[in-house]
Amino acid sequence: MSDLTRIKARSAGELLQHFELSDESETVAGIDDTPRLAITKLVDTENYHDAVTMLAHAMPKREVIWWACLCTKKTMDQTVDLDCAAVAAAELWVREPNEANWLSVRKISERGKNRTAAEWLATASSWCMGSMADTGDVEVPPPDFLYAHAVAASITLAAVAAAPEKIAENYQLFIRMGFDLAAGGSGQIE
Repeated sequence: MSDLTRIKARSAGELLQHFELSDESETVAGIDDTPRLAITKLVDTENYHDAVTMLAHAMPKREVIWWACLCTKKTMDQTVDLDCAAVAAAELWVREPNEANWLSVRKISERGKNRTAAEWLATASSWCMGSMADTGDVEVPPPDFLYAHAVAASITLAAVAAAPEKIAENYQLFIRMGFDLAAGGSGQIE
């Protein structure tokens, strides 16, 4: 039994049905590894984006959006109104994942161009439920795990938002935060 109680997959192979690792990462993480072991191996070999992507695919939607909120807030520019609105709307959706809060985060997502971690966060949140179609006539649900790819983009941008010498440090902190969430914690660690 894993201590990462919020991760239901028993192996990395189960998660890899929904995304592909880079060529280098494929030689590191085994499909029979537990998710924790595979992610740890990826971090140890500095394959950070693949580690983040795997963890984003492993956790439930609300937890993974919360994780991206926490990571984004660590490095975002607090003076950018759209980014602040994106984080606030995503946090509200996490607390109450209802249609009104989804519509709010979707509107913010549509205003952004996915240039920042916060804009990707809003996009990830908007892909957790509802329809991707613009009209109410046709229901087009987001593809499974599309939100996880956007979460990985958000967290990657958050990690690289600071000076280049802090990228590895940010990624390592963000993975520890994700593991804390996956184990039932709040993810709010330093």
